Formats: sequence, structure tokens, C-alpha cells
Amino acid sequence: AAVIVLCALLLLSGGSLLYNHVQATAGEEKKYIKWVDFNVPYEALDKALKLDVAAHETETPLNWVELLAYLAAKNGGEFKKFKASQLDAVAKELQSGKTIAELTENLKYYPYYREAYGAVLDGLVGEYEIEVADETAEGGKKWVRKYGLKGFSPIAKNYPYSDFDDFGTSRDYGFKRKHLGHDLMGATGTPIIAVEGGTVEALGWNQYGGWRVGIRSFDGRRYYYYAHLRQNRPYAEGLEAGDVVMAGDVIGYVGRTGYSAKENVNGITSSHLHLGLQLIFDESQKEGPSEIWVDLYSITRLLSENRSETVRNAETKEHTRKYLLLETVPEDRFIPAPVELGAESG
Repeated sequence: AAVIVLCALLLLSGGSLLYNHVQATAGEEKKYIKWVDFNVPYEALDKALKLDVAAHETETPLNWVELLAYLAAKNGGEFKKFKASQLDAVAKELQSGKTIAELTENLKYYPYYREAYGAVLDGLVGEYEIEVADETAEGGKKWVRKYGLKGFSPIAKNYPYSDFDDFGTSRDYGFKRKHLGHDLMGATGTPIIAVEGGTVEALGWNQYGGWRVGIRSFDGRRYYYYAHLRQNRPYAEGLEAGDVVMAGDVIGYVGRTGYSAKENVNGITSSHLHLGLQLIFDESQKEGPSEIWVDLYSITRLLSENRSETVRNAETKEHTRKYLLLETVPEDRFIPAPVELGAESG
């Protein structure tokens, strides 16, 4: 069973979808992943995705996360010597009749990599329906069903930006620390796009990140942190904590707020979006020393191939997405109630 959610209708309703999350019984030891070093390069992501999409409607479909997890387990998590031919070889074995269980039978750490990489990537690829331009259709649009990359670039289509792999670089506002996100440099007012659908779990001021939005994925495993939003008008009109948004929705605007205990201060030198991705295998990991943040450089490069086009309302000066999206959300996913996460930074 599943529920179908439509981005615009859910955003307007302000409602959230609640699913049950089974907690461990009293006295039972919880076993969950406590660290993930995600170092899969763009070239591997791109190749695995193309193999997955190409095999989708064949008798032997492939799963891009399984392909990448197999490679990581076989090479000890090392991708420095990655070659596309390695993924071709795995795909050939699977399509010749072997199962992933057979191929990974003697790979002790495959289950770890499958769960870890799945926590990072599972929400980005799948089936969906989206509007596309069609001059012959009423309203100039029509709906089409697709399979493939359904996560979006955090920067709207037709807006330039620049970036580099800055994960782990030093920061010194407040205290010396490592940069646990990815900065995308762009002009103030550039529309910011929801990478993935989910619930707005945090919205407001953070002295490190300025005006920020935190969105929890439908399966609860990913927390996307969008920071340094525009002064005075940081958010998409009407956006509130508890709202459900869909991949591709406009959620705010690039700015340079933050680095100030006082609200609405432009304490950042250059306008940019700080995008963070926190993995949550257990709710105890949401805040504090057990937080898991991953390097997004290769992922944002992949997502740059799928950018949401926006339209601007001349009267309100607000942007909204041009093409709506429908996604099937399994009922066994859950969305926790909105919570303020206190340890975010920029």
C-alpha cells in the first residue's frame, strides 16, 4: 500500500504525514550504524545510476545502491582507483543470472555498506510522475511517468552557482570546527530547491547558519540542512515547520545571514547556500557528538543534471516551481514531529 503526494497541494495544506516508527522494547540493545564515511566519486554515482536506469524495465533490473555497496565492500571502501569497467563487470554478472546475495556471500561488510549507502542515496532514484512542457496539451503541460533521478539540485534551474569540495575545511566563528556541509556560491535571491521530499522539521534562526530550513526525508534517515538564507525574506511564502514539501519545491532564497546571535544579520561575507546532509539511524544521533554528516560534493554534481525550473510572480516577487511532481510514498515510511536541532552550523 502507498499514498500519493502532490507537491503543491501538500505545501498549501500545511499538513504532515505521520507513520509509525517501531522503537526497541525496554531492555533491548539497539544496534545501528554509528559512522559513515561517504567517499563515492561522481563518476561512480553517474555510472551506477545509468546502469540502474538502463536495466529498469528488463528481466534483470539493477539497483545502483547495491552496485556501489558491492564495490565498496570488495575494495574496502576505497574508490581512488575506480574504473567504470568495475561496475560493468558487476552488472554483467547480475544480468547473467547471479544474485547480489551470491556475489556478496563472502563480503563481510556488504550489509554495512548497503545500509550506509542506502541511507545516503535511497531517496534520490525511483519512479515518479512529473509535468513536462507540451504545446499541444491544455495549459501547455502534460504528465509523464518516469524512472530515474528524482532528487533535485538545491539551486533552481537557470541560476548560476559555483562550488568545490569544501567538506572538512576549517571554520572559526564561535569555536574552531570542521565544515560539515557543502557551500554553493550564488547570488542573493537565488531560489533554493528541496533536494528530496519530506517534512520541514526546523525553521528559523540559528546563529551559525542564520535563517535556515531543516527537512527530514520521508523515511526519516536523512536530514537536509539549508542555511544562510536571505535577509528579511528568507523562505518561500507560507512555509512553516510541519509542512510537507516535495523534491523540486522552492523552499527559500540564497543569502548570507548568520554568524550572529542577533537575528536577521548578514554576518557572512559572500552569498551562498550551505547544504548539509545528516544521517540518522537512531534518534539519539540527532544532536551532539554522535551526529553523522556526509560530504555532498559528488552528490550535488550528480543532482546538477536535474534542476527545478521556477516562475516568478511579478506582484509578490515570489518563486514557485514550474512543473509539479507526483511521488508514491510507501506507508511504512514515517515523519517525526517537528523538532528544533540545536547543533547545526554553517
